[in-house]
Amino acid sequence: MLVPDPAPIDAPAVLAWYDRHARDLPWRVSPANRARGIRPDPYRVWLSEVMLQQTTVAAVKNYFLRFTSLWPTVHDLAAAPLDSVLKEWAGLGYYARARNLHACAQAVVEQHGGVFPQTSEGLQTLPGVGAYTSAAIAAICFDEPVAVLDGNLDRVLARYHALPVPVREAKDELRAALQASVPSRAGDFAQAMMDLGATICAPRAALCMLCPIQPGCHATKAGDPTTYPLKPAKAERPVRKGHAYVMLDADGDVYLQSRPAKGLLGGMTEVPGSAWSAELANANYPATGDWRHRGQVVHVFTHFRLELEVWSAVVDAASLDAGWWAAKTSLAGEALPTLFRKVLAAAGLDQAG
Repeated sequence: MLVPDPAPIDAPAVLAWYDRHARDLPWRVSPANRARGIRPDPYRVWLSEVMLQQTTVAAVKNYFLRFTSLWPTVHDLAAAPLDSVLKEWAGLGYYARARNLHACAQAVVEQHGGVFPQTSEGLQTLPGVGAYTSAAIAAICFDEPVAVLDGNLDRVLARYHALPVPVREAKDELRAALQASVPSRAGDFAQAMMDLGATICAPRAALCMLCPIQPGCHATKAGDPTTYPLKPAKAERPVRKGHAYVMLDADGDVYLQSRPAKGLLGGMTEVPGSAWSAELANANYPATGDWRHRGQVVHVFTHFRLELEVWSAVVDAASLDAGWWAAKTSLAGEALPTLFRKVLAAAGLDQAG
């Protein structure tokens, strides 16, 4: 057994703590309102959970408020052009999420009449909805008694059980241990455990004296909870290199194009560039101009580090027709991921946002 002591968590203590200290989040129904019979909106919960993948609450709040202002219901989001969704998502990262978000909204409307399935199993039939997201929606919205295990919970449970191996080696056992603790208030319990991980049992600090599950926590008893979770051996991140070409016309407008729909940053907006490879090839300018080197941009993706050499020039607008020309003042509204906003900033285009 990888989990030395799979003893259940004290769910009543967790819920009592949550009733007093629940975070106020724009997609959440408070425990007091939940007790009054107000049910969470599956659309808002789903949207928040997709946005929160690999991202923090602080980074997501404004995006969530903007999305729900533009598209208050799943019907509205399903009817929106994908390009509009990508533009609003720009800067949030992991752009496949935005494409799956749009596809999922359309599936809910077209296949389920605009009503989300009410079980974790049913939710997993939707595009982009995996085991974690389906469990979170089913528990939070419908009180399905299912364990919801996210990154914060990985840390809480690794400490609670003093897990002697990295979390990824014991994920199934941790989920089984958590499942044994899920009470009838499954949604509040899931959110309470998330809040514990975000506020009390944080990555670099453990406020054990404030924690409702401290009496059963093995890492606390061992004396240093922050030694858990154990880190897996870190693989070296490969480096890829390439060129980015920022082209302007005589009026100062910037040439942009769309990336292929599939693949990294799929469907997002970019400036033209070279392939990304282990060795830096010579620059191959896409149009004639007085090309100037504007420095290097470094961007770290999950699986590799990218180093782009940035070039800029004024070129003949008539020689390019695959993309479009954007005024500097409109760049903030383009579906530019962070990488290409860095590129434009390196080229001196401060309007890139």
